[in-house]
Amino acid sequence: MDSVFWIVIAAMVLIVVLLRFKVIIGLSILSGGLLIWLFESRSLEMLWKAMQQTLVMPRTWDLVLCLYFVMCLEVELRKSGSLHGMVVTMRNIFSSNKVTLAFMPAFLGLLPSLGGARFSAPIVKEASEGIAVDDEEKSAINLWFRHIFEFSNPLMPGVILACGIANVTISDLITHVGWVTILCFVLGWIVLIRPLRITDPEKATNTTNDHSIDWKSLFLAFGPIIASFVLIVAFNMQAALAMGLVVVGFIPLYFLFKRQIPILSVFTESLDKKLFFNVICILYFIQLLTVIGTLDEIVNAFNHSSLPAPAIVACLAFIFGVMTGMGQGYIAIVMPIVALMAPGNIILVGITMVYGLVGQMITPTHLCILVTVDYFKSSLWKTIGKCAWLSFLTALIFSVWTYFRYYN
Repeated sequence: MDSVFWIVIAAMVLIVVLLRFKVIIGLSILSGGLLIWLFESRSLEMLWKAMQQTLVMPRTWDLVLCLYFVMCLEVELRKSGSLHGMVVTMRNIFSSNKVTLAFMPAFLGLLPSLGGARFSAPIVKEASEGIAVDDEEKSAINLWFRHIFEFSNPLMPGVILACGIANVTISDLITHVGWVTILCFVLGWIVLIRPLRITDPEKATNTTNDHSIDWKSLFLAFGPIIASFVLIVAFNMQAALAMGLVVVGFIPLYFLFKRQIPILSVFTESLDKKLFFNVICILYFIQLLTVIGTLDEIVNAFNHSSLPAPAIVACLAFIFGVMTGMGQGYIAIVMPIVALMAPGNIILVGITMVYGLVGQMITPTHLCILVTVDYFKSSLWKTIGKCAWLSFLTALIFSVWTYFRYYN
């Protein structure tokens, strides 16, 4: 095995050990990055260069501000009663909060936003009332259903980037792997939702056959989502700016609908310094690996191996999914290799998308896992374990189907 893999494994072991000893996620991951730096570079200039690039990259501040405004919006929805009214209406429509638990994170997953699981988390918490579900199960439900459209949503930056690099059309990609989105929903429902036991039918089900709809709550709950969607997609606005405008713009509407909210607390309660610190540490970790060339070394090692192309692509996508925790991260690294290996090969593109997501769903560098665990105060490794089981099933079924469909 190439030496770079032993270094990366040692770094991952260090991260796991530190997390086990309750060291905060940001410092644990950054410590792993510094261990790689000690073996690979030891140049203080590289440390400083990576820090500079992290702090000046638009992505960093767009993400931090976007997370902040998402939390502001959550406070608005919660304190105005719109969140509760929306969940009650969904229960009246579908008769059970179980449907809301799966549907709402999936629906919000259509909105392209890094760390967007923080938006759907309070809805999952509200919808879980009256259902026997622990914090780790809430976290896993929020994470899993939030990401089922990761490779079949034409609005996702990662999907657009992948198709542009690999020279395939978005419609071809969706046709090829769109069924995996359905598979992920079905697996999530069977494993995470179906076993849940309803303990309080009054809260979790529609026991009165009341099919009334709280239109005000639906408007105030879905309005910000739709407005953000339009601003980001139709007007190509940065996510942070779009969310900021939505947060401020909807304040007078809450008062107009007689849903008064404490404006000052909206902006003060959302200042989670620990979360922001963790996010910057993770982004610095990714940039450090880029600057010192670790990611390039891993790619070169696989390029010189004798493995078949599908195996190389799957391994690379999985590894960089784990290391970057970001769809755009593994796509930006692996998809150019796919484009060189076999231009326009939709099979390899699909393998990259699915295995990259599998890696992304089992790593503490994934920002959605960070914000979800932080919100529910759940166990990181128990949450990852539940997602890992679902990810394994997804990869297994996808691999078997791909092998017999294209390589047998």
